[in-house]
Amino acid sequence: MRLPLRSFAVLALVGAVDLSAQSPDALTAPLPDCSSCAEWNAPHPPFRIHGGSYYVGTAGLGAILVTSRDGHVLIDAGLPETAPLILRNIEALGFRPSDVKLVLNSHAHYDHAGGIAAIQRATDAEVAASRWSARVIETGRATADDPQYRSAIAYPGAKRVRVFADGDTLRVGALSLVAHLTPGHTPGGTSWSWTSCENERCLALVYADSQTPISDDDFEFTRSRTYTTGVADFRRGHALLESIRCDILLTPHPGASQLFARMEGRSDGPRLIDPDGCRRYAANARAALERRLAREAAGR
Repeated sequence: MRLPLRSFAVLALVGAVDLSAQSPDALTAPLPDCSSCAEWNAPHPPFRIHGGSYYVGTAGLGAILVTSRDGHVLIDAGLPETAPLILRNIEALGFRPSDVKLVLNSHAHYDHAGGIAAIQRATDAEVAASRWSARVIETGRATADDPQYRSAIAYPGAKRVRVFADGDTLRVGALSLVAHLTPGHTPGGTSWSWTSCENERCLALVYADSQTPISDDDFEFTRSRTYTTGVADFRRGHALLESIRCDILLTPHPGASQLFARMEGRSDGPRLIDPDGCRRYAANARAALERRLAREAAGR
């Protein structure tokens, strides 16, 4: 996502918020200078995606709960004030937040990683991230190689973030989730794949990280001295998402994969199944990148 540069002035304010002292209702108030936050953070009923995989996010911010008898995995935690909504959604599905054993992330911007520290405190779960994302999640502050560095809003940092490598399989009980590094949007972006089974029907689910070439006004992917591999990173991610098995596509912003539109009228799941979803997502992202590169070449 992208914010006006004036939001840079509120970094210290947001980073200093003590979530433990706030009530759940207070935490639903929009962040300063974030015009999209209230809309993104509007509550949304949780629902089963397939098998033991559930949507527990908000109207505009994805959060996925993957469950097992031995513990659960949560992917993404929204804004700092999204955490209470996610915890309530987990409880509404009949699960205990304390059974969340592992928290994962797509990319370490405040709208997807901002709530990780609060979720960690509430569940005592382990947090794992790519090497670049782990540094940001622990401090709650972007680094200069982030294309959105100047407009990034700080957030409370999590503790003891475990680092994984590309292709690693992370396990909780019988659950196995594979990490696919897909940087570009940030240098540490990660997509996730796993299998969920329901009534002997097993499907491949992919939580594909954001692939949009969004940046601060003064950043150029083709000329950056802080993030020199951005274009190549995007292209590798596009190729990965075109080749991976993907029966159900999920994304950090549900609108990017039309998740709720696909849910309309659903009774038994087929509306969510789309084996071409990841390929279309990658193709659209590649087209957006080429448009961005053309603008940079033209000096706009």
